[in-house]
Amino acid sequence: MTEKETFFKKRKKALLALGLILIIAVIVIANLRSQRERAVRVTVDQVQRQDLTALVSASGEVKPKKNVNISAQVPGRIVKIGVVEGQEVKTGDFLLKLDSTQYEAHADRDRYFIRAANSDLIQAEARLLRDKNAYDRLRRLYEEDLISRDQLEAAKAQFDVAGAQVNSIRYQIKQAEASLQSTMDNLQKTMFESPIDGIITSLRVEEGEVAIVGTMNNPGTILLTIADLSVMEVEVEVDETDVVSVAVGQEADIRVDAYPEATFKGRVTEVGSSAIQRGVGGVATRESKDFKVVITLEDPSESLKPGLSASADIIVAERKDALAVPISALVLRDRDEPAAGGSPAREEEGVFAVENGRAAFVPVGRGIMGGMRIEITSGLTEGQEVVTGPYASLRELKDGVLLRFDPKKDAPAR
Repeated sequence: MTEKETFFKKRKKALLALGLILIIAVIVIANLRSQRERAVRVTVDQVQRQDLTALVSASGEVKPKKNVNISAQVPGRIVKIGVVEGQEVKTGDFLLKLDSTQYEAHADRDRYFIRAANSDLIQAEARLLRDKNAYDRLRRLYEEDLISRDQLEAAKAQFDVAGAQVNSIRYQIKQAEASLQSTMDNLQKTMFESPIDGIITSLRVEEGEVAIVGTMNNPGTILLTIADLSVMEVEVEVDETDVVSVAVGQEADIRVDAYPEATFKGRVTEVGSSAIQRGVGGVATRESKDFKVVITLEDPSESLKPGLSASADIIVAERKDALAVPISALVLRDRDEPAAGGSPAREEEGVFAVENGRAAFVPVGRGIMGGMRIEITSGLTEGQEVVTGPYASLRELKDGVLLRFDPKKDAPAR
């Protein structure tokens, strides 16, 4: 082998070694780079246009709009009941009667006293007339100096006494008439008639029981309840965080537990202005507050009964053809720059959009929430892809991070 061939052979080996070293270096650099920029596995969805409906859900019970509890205003034993539970009644129909013997006796006593007092009044008025004539005669004689002043004053005193007796008897008659009026009022209260057209929804007493009048600390006996079932309502309790969105006139879908297949339509007719008090013994509790909301059913079924459990979905807002993203796409992060005026940085709300396979935070304006999607009013356009999860990845995601897409069925085709 010549010296020239030996030189080229050594040079070839050196080039091969150098090439091998370069290949190894490239592999090492690629591995280091891949380890340094690891892709985050995420799921994505597209910004789409759709109709959104914001709902406030609450539970409560069915109640009639007119519901009258009949209670005793005077004590007495129940001697007759003229209705049964479930019976339909009209205004003025007889319901029940209390024992009125005592009140009838008091009324007779007052009438007899008035008659006797009227007789005494006639006698007193006659004496008054007699004493008046006597006083007039003596006054004329006194003016002619035929009698003494003492005689005139005695006649005047007798005349005044007779007048006072007449007034006293008249006052006694008025007092007896007032007593008779009170007695007659109590007598009328022993007879109960229906104040409204409706149905007897509750009959709580039997003949022979004693009706008790309520006091400040002890409620009286509720004899029966009459309800007008032609207009039915659902009274629900709405949380304080949701009641600000509820207003009179909003539509609602009602579901009654007893009729799971039926949905009733209604409209909000009353929103409570103060929270429902749940304190014990007048002491309020610190639990979350609820407000009463009344929904009137538009076409109630005749089978609905007061007291049935119900739930309501109140439609508080609607948007047609609105841009929307899954609510899971929304994230909160601290602002990179201080707010205007040098105030501390505040959080901003937005989503992570997909740009060239990487994450890019986009601040957005949001509107109403309908189901599991939320309206986007600014920041995004239709068709953009946004990161929707998982939650652990969203929490740690940063701008510019390389994304690796989870091949889920609901993910957009790439």
